[in-house]
Amino acid sequence: MDDFDFDYIEDVRSPSAWFELLATIVMALAMALIIRLFIAETYAVPSGSMLETIQLGDRLVGEKVTLKWRDPVPGDIVTFEDPDGSGVTIIKRVIATEGQVVDLQDGYVLVDGMLLNEPYVLGKPSYPLNGHSDNLEENVTFPYTVPAGCIWVMGDNRTNSLDSRYFGAIPLSSVTSKALFIFWPPEDACLL
Repeated sequence: MDDFDFDYIEDVRSPSAWFELLATIVMALAMALIIRLFIAETYAVPSGSMLETIQLGDRLVGEKVTLKWRDPVPGDIVTFEDPDGSGVTIIKRVIATEGQVVDLQDGYVLVDGMLLNEPYVLGKPSYPLNGHSDNLEENVTFPYTVPAGCIWVMGDNRTNSLDSRYFGAIPLSSVTSKALFIFWPPEDACLL
């Protein structure tokens, strides 16, 4: 019997086992918080303003790291804080950046006089909107020059989207992430 080794299992009720469990939980929560604050966040999409690119109810990941090194560029899909200050996060596509001139003519979007190729709108027209958000004193008029430190965003579902046509250009400081991919439901999963 002297030739056998026995593996001993530590009693899970011991103080060191409880401390190890508590430390593991605290570290996991801290890592989740750091990831959410600085690296990536998940979002559930509650509206159809980005149809057909993003479906109602899709869940997606928005990454924050890219925004530390570069500003959003046209074509990026970004999340940002509601300009009306409701605390809601909104998702739209970047159409133009500071200094660029946005115009809407005959249902088409022009940036700096060039017609945009927008296959993601599926032929839906882009017209000015009547009315404006509380953060503006009057309706947005065209042509519109995007102010410094701002971007112009629009929903892909142009006939059913309150976007920069409604609330104006949004400050870069309100952008919270760049949409990376849809992960749920599985049939909608794709890179954005």
